[in-house]
Amino acid sequence: MNDVDNVALRPVAEDDLPVLNGMLGSAEVRAPFQWFGWSDPGRMARGFAENGLLGPENSMLMVVSGAETLGFVSWRKIDVAGTYFWNMGIMLLPAARGRGVGTRAQQLLVRYLFAHTPVVRIEADTDKDNIAEQRALEKAGFTQEGLMRSVVFRDGQWRDAYLYGIVRDDLK
Repeated sequence: MNDVDNVALRPVAEDDLPVLNGMLGSAEVRAPFQWFGWSDPGRMARGFAENGLLGPENSMLMVVSGAETLGFVSWRKIDVAGTYFWNMGIMLLPAARGRGVGTRAQQLLVRYLFAHTPVVRIEADTDKDNIAEQRALEKAGFTQEGLMRSVVFRDGQWRDAYLYGIVRDDLK
């Protein structure tokens, strides 16, 4: 794997669809914190055909280092009281984890979203036991804002998650 300084984001290409489907359809890749059971295997292809997975309500970019695919980042619109903010997420291939790739990709996505959309806030959430993602979010500039109790149903039980946020002024 290349140095973390070479990590970049780019739009999803049609050639990425098998990789995305493989990641999203694999309990091993998604374990232990993102496996929620089987989902629609045609969702990515339909989204790509509709808008290249860059839509007004939710979007996705590939995380890469040169020609190597490392995973993806995504974001979705959260409407609140006549305005909106973004909720973002990340999924990396197992070989890309634990090397700073997640921190760098999330920093790049935050800067992209603040540069190209008028939002003042971006949030992310993660399982309360996902220490690696908590550290990555904090290194990316996010602040832990609270515990959301029983917010995610995974592996037969309700689980708690931490909410993280970053606002434009945090980048100054």
